[in-house]
Amino acid sequence: MLAIIVIDMIKDNVFEEAKKIIPNIKKLLKVARAHKVPIVYANDSFLPFDPMFKRVRQHAIRGTAGTQVIDELKPERGDIIVEKRRFSAFFRTDLDLTLRCLNVDTVALCGINTWACVLFTAADAISLDFECIIVEDCCASHKREIHESLMEIYKGFPLMEILSCDELIKRIKAQA
Repeated sequence: MLAIIVIDMIKDNVFEEAKKIIPNIKKLLKVARAHKVPIVYANDSFLPFDPMFKRVRQHAIRGTAGTQVIDELKPERGDIIVEKRRFSAFFRTDLDLTLRCLNVDTVALCGINTWACVLFTAADAISLDFECIIVEDCCASHKREIHESLMEIYKGFPLMEILSCDELIKRIKAQA
């Protein structure tokens, strides 16, 4: 079974390149919901004194509006929210157990940043024996060329698939 994981599309994180992927994520989530595909939101949620803030700007402080999913992609009843304190949505969260309880064996990743949270989540998904799909036009980095170069590197990589939103939607509909 497939699950969609939407990574860090929260109020404190959405930048210009991220705004460009919102329509595709929205379209994918609509089809996923119609076909009963589980949707998980993996959101940054830091404590104000987190050591990470020695290296990155302070953002997504737990308990603030900044950790909430943007209104355009707002979770619906039955969607799952995972708070994360590091790049990977699997690192020290209950995501692995949650997906296994749902009999999920494949994850499709959307969101930001391709070079960090998306890629680290993909690496952990693979290490935990999930099939992994990165939805190319549903992911973004601060600089478009970073995202594009990573997609080029990982196309053909045998441990994950790179699909477009429309390709994944076709797959979801075909498996229904």
